[in-house]
Amino acid sequence: MKENVDNPLHLKSLNHVSLVCRSVEESINFYQNILGFVPIRRPGSFDFNGAWLFGYGIGIHLLQSEDPDNMPKKKKINPKDNHISFQCESMGAVEKKLKEMELEYVRAMVEEGGIYVEQLFFHDPDGFMIEICNCDNLPVIPLAGEMVRSCSRLNLQMLQHQQIQRVVQQ
Repeated sequence: MKENVDNPLHLKSLNHVSLVCRSVEESINFYQNILGFVPIRRPGSFDFNGAWLFGYGIGIHLLQSEDPDNMPKKKKINPKDNHISFQCESMGAVEKKLKEMELEYVRAMVEEGGIYVEQLFFHDPDGFMIEICNCDNLPVIPLAGEMVRSCSRLNLQMLQHQQIQRVVQQ
């Protein structure tokens, strides 16, 4: 296998995000009924409580905390905190649904070169931050090389293909 400077570990994609939670059942309910993830089978050899969910091309692995009463709970929604972000089709529809579900959220806006990206931030049951955005509006501009048109998976795949072609040509 030829060494790839742009991808030294030969990574293909993000597989999953693992989250420790107070209650696996409560977190399953949140990720399934609010974010649309689907529970999937996890290895039966695991000797600890947890659950696997899948959606949007990635997995969410929930792990039951060994000491749920002593897990810190974040109260304030801070967009600069650790979070996972999902792109959506309609920010208006998402905000309407969050209001209907009575979920507390914070609205933010990013502007870059006249392009505006709307963001909504809220917490899962354990205080882990979720962001919903229309980030596809914002171009992904590598610090070196050619510009990619947006955050879309197709454009990222095109960038990766271009990087591979450059390595092959070297």
